[in-house]
Amino acid sequence: MASSPDSEPPIPIRAALSRVRRYIPGKPVREVQRELGLTDIVKLASNENPLGPSAKAIVAMREAAEHVHQYPESTAPDLQRALAERLGVPEPYVFIGNGSDEVLRLLCATYINPGDRVVVPGTSFPTYANAANAMDAQVSTIPLKDFGMDLESMAEAVVGGGAGAAAVAPAKLVFLCRPNNPTGTVFDEVSFRRFLDRVGRHVLVVVDEAYHEFDDSGFTALSLLPEFANLVVTRTFSKIYGLGGLRIGFGIARPAVWSALYSVREPFTINYMAQVAALAALQDEAHKEETIALTREGRERIYRLCDELHLTYVPSHGNFVLIDVARPAVPVYDAMLRHGVIVRPGFGLEHHLRVSIGTRSEMDRFEVAFREALQ
Repeated sequence: MASSPDSEPPIPIRAALSRVRRYIPGKPVREVQRELGLTDIVKLASNENPLGPSAKAIVAMREAAEHVHQYPESTAPDLQRALAERLGVPEPYVFIGNGSDEVLRLLCATYINPGDRVVVPGTSFPTYANAANAMDAQVSTIPLKDFGMDLESMAEAVVGGGAGAAAVAPAKLVFLCRPNNPTGTVFDEVSFRRFLDRVGRHVLVVVDEAYHEFDDSGFTALSLLPEFANLVVTRTFSKIYGLGGLRIGFGIARPAVWSALYSVREPFTINYMAQVAALAALQDEAHKEETIALTREGRERIYRLCDELHLTYVPSHGNFVLIDVARPAVPVYDAMLRHGVIVRPGFGLEHHLRVSIGTRSEMDRFEVAFREALQ
């Protein structure tokens, strides 16, 4: 059968892109409405803030709307200054991006040459491997251990070694996720410090802390930044601050790390509305604390439900819980869709569903749909 003229690009794509996998997000509400004819949908699939954005952020956006005909400041200096003050670092340490995804991709675009090695964790955020593969890197994926980062094995993979034909060059960049998505696990300071000492100072160590604010462990990789010039920490306004639709995140590292990224990036990726909303959201501690409290309550509720149903789960430091449903997960997911509740299967885990924490009424809906789907 002849291919359609629209099915092939006019010239071949770069060969490296054949290894880049299209990111499939949580199923959108409108898609479920179209497919199943449902109107009352609860989405617990994308780790979004169920309270929505801060009221202060909404007011700031309304007031800013009349200025959107003007280009924004490309480096978001007001937000950069506020974040630096909040985090206790100099302003040049903060790099604002169009979501933390842009920061991750720009790091690869800036530092990775074809053939360079990049180490990523298995069963984690797929952007790490995609960003590296897009630059024609050699990606080493290290499986999780007990649903968490296997730092010892990842360090071995970073260092490389061997002799003759088996020799493997050291990695140039390594991605870590803490708390890990989709498992919600964390590593401790002692293990991480041991990892940093093992991999040395000539590899860029990127720690994605998108869910940091939900973490009860009390440790952040940011605390080691004064000691390790090769350390980068990324965070986002999409989760705790409820600004996922605006796409704004940031990284923290020594200024030398960011210098070249300003040349690689497009000049106006951080839109004006996102800048003013993020700045306002930072000032709303009450909204942040309410979100954290709701998340803790929701996690405990899922734990109790799983205990009652004799199902195992991974104790989480994120705003989600990974549940082993003890059977193929996709049929359970499909059955829940028909009850108007969207959760998330996949991640290479055949028997697991990831459930984002919702409001109390949304968790009521989840519990009813989950029980019925299991039957």
